[in-house]
Amino acid sequence: MNGLDAFLNAIDDVVWGIPTIVLILATGLLMTIACRGIQFTKSKLAFKSIFSKKVSGHGELTGFAALCTALSATIGTGNIVGVATAIAAGGPGALFWMWFAAILGTATKYAECMLAIKYREVDPNDGHVLGGPFYTIEKGMGANWKWLAVLFALFGAMAGMMGIGTTTQINGITSAINNVFDPQNAHIAFEFAGTSYSWATVIGGIVITFFSGLVIIGGLKRISKVASIVVPFMAFIYVFLGLSVIIMNVTEIPAAFALIFKSAFGYKALAGGAMGFVFKQITDAMQKGIARGIFSNEAGLGSAPIAASAVQTDEPVEQGMVNMTGTIIDTLIICTMTGLAIVIAGADLWNSPEIGGQGLKGVALTSAAFSKVLGGDGVSVQFFLMLCLIFFAFTTILGWDYYSEKCLEYLTKGKMGPVKAYRWLYILAVAIGPYFTVNAVFTIADITNGLMAIPNCISLIVLSGVVAKTTKDYFDRNPNGRL
Repeated sequence: MNGLDAFLNAIDDVVWGIPTIVLILATGLLMTIACRGIQFTKSKLAFKSIFSKKVSGHGELTGFAALCTALSATIGTGNIVGVATAIAAGGPGALFWMWFAAILGTATKYAECMLAIKYREVDPNDGHVLGGPFYTIEKGMGANWKWLAVLFALFGAMAGMMGIGTTTQINGITSAINNVFDPQNAHIAFEFAGTSYSWATVIGGIVITFFSGLVIIGGLKRISKVASIVVPFMAFIYVFLGLSVIIMNVTEIPAAFALIFKSAFGYKALAGGAMGFVFKQITDAMQKGIARGIFSNEAGLGSAPIAASAVQTDEPVEQGMVNMTGTIIDTLIICTMTGLAIVIAGADLWNSPEIGGQGLKGVALTSAAFSKVLGGDGVSVQFFLMLCLIFFAFTTILGWDYYSEKCLEYLTKGKMGPVKAYRWLYILAVAIGPYFTVNAVFTIADITNGLMAIPNCISLIVLSGVVAKTTKDYFDRNPNGRL
């Protein structure tokens, strides 16, 4: 698989080069300005609006159900495995760039979800809601830009099938299961292309695929119902573990933050005069941090607006605020807990063997870090992490099936035959996901994410004036919010 990994990394370096990073950050900065720093000034109102019981207008979901559906897709392996792979590849500084992108991305998430409701369509025959960045592009920017909407929908279907929705999630689940039940790979089921796969991996993959299929075939209502129950529960467990890390290692927190900031800007290398190395260190941290941050919170990706467009509301701004809390919860809270645990645990875990480290990656790195900083025998911690990852990744599989189905529905002009066939192909992709390398599945996900983000960010920049006017009009009418 080394040749495949090298090929995918080369593509990833092009897709996630400086132009894409600048585009995403510039979009977040522009949305922050257009919305007058809404992520800072209206965050309290946004969290309050999550639990509003007010339901009015067209739509299929309540605001809370839509947020849980969106969070089910964002809180996944990116929070446990993605953070670990980012730090392993880009150093602790990758966590800083995750934060930086998330702060700007909160405004981006607000804007893209607000526009999705503003430009959505409702089928007059059955009340079926049609919305997402493809409709924002087509209706907001005009028919001449439909080609850009088609590109987004195509990349979205690819991302669900080939990257963030299937292989990365099931791969993370089975890796965690194998890490708990057969860490030494003593019980091999079969070998393929020089790699051995344990019975724990095979059985875990079959079970998750079966349950994923049961929910996916049931459609949006079943997906949102499962997400509304599972998402709050799984987030509580992981936040409890993360807070335990912080409380038990509170004296280590300042040093961890210092290391993160130094690594983000290459101070150590800069002090040594290694300008070429420091530039590479900073760009690696930026690339991995921003790419994995987008993988985790999906701000600017254009996926969350697809779920937001189905909300029962007549106020786009209100649901935009609800959805922007997802970025705060996902990256600034959950990813931070993972990253701090890894940094506190020490570089000997994530550094390559060539420079004295173990070179752990993925769930093995996160599991080893939590076990080390929390102490004990480590078995209990690994078991709880496995449960968290199973719930996180399972709901992400469900959420991304919904996203990619909506993309395909747009491409086929509402024909459900191809969509139903796609569901089975999606389930098949889940089934084969455990048998790819961790690096390969995350790199493929990064590539498809970047391809989605480009047309979505272009549309947000073009429609920034609409974002600013709609937001201003709402708060002129409701200075303190209606809720």
